[in-house]
Amino acid sequence: SSRPLKKGEHPMCKEHEDERINIYCVTCEVPTCSMCKVFGAHKDCEVAPLQTVFQGQKTELNNCISMLVAGNDRIQTIISQLEDSCRSTEENSEAAKRELCARFDALAVLLEEKKSELLQRIAHEQSDKTGFIQGLIHRYKEQLEKSSRLVETAIQAMEETGGAAFLMNAKQLIKTIVEASKGGRLEKIEQGYENMDAFSVSLDHLAEAVHALDY
Repeated sequence: SSRPLKKGEHPMCKEHEDERINIYCVTCEVPTCSMCKVFGAHKDCEVAPLQTVFQGQKTELNNCISMLVAGNDRIQTIISQLEDSCRSTEENSEAAKRELCARFDALAVLLEEKKSELLQRIAHEQSDKTGFIQGLIHRYKEQLEKSSRLVETAIQAMEETGGAAFLMNAKQLIKTIVEASKGGRLEKIEQGYENMDAFSVSLDHLAEAVHALDY
């Protein structure tokens, strides 16, 4: 069984154990010994000095190593470029996300401001209308109270059995009731006064614009 050679140790021929490997069979492309060339398997083959082939193949191997190293350098350069591209893609994506978020946030702020403005206008209109209606209610209640007192006074007058006593107050009371009924025509609200349809806003065009948003 063959043992592995130590570095710098000269290999021996397997067929001729006392012979060193000292020539190279060009035909078979293997190193061999002189005995193999003279008497053995390589006697009809073309051979060359071992050192010559050694230097040639060492140069060839060195060229192969250089080629591999150069190839590895190119691969490493490509890897570095791809890693840079990956980092740039991630950074650019994050920047694009931040910009998009900022624009949507600004739009949200704008919409919120406009909503507050429109709500305030509704609130003002509501306050004006309800204030006017409450004023009418107050005046109608005052009129009702006066009318109720007049009714009560008139009923008491009707209970008077004495003609003279009745007639002393009846004319003035009738005059007061007639004037009260004439002056009691208070302002009313027009039909549909409570309607707030004028404050309806269509956002369909905005919704369509949002749905149409794209890069």
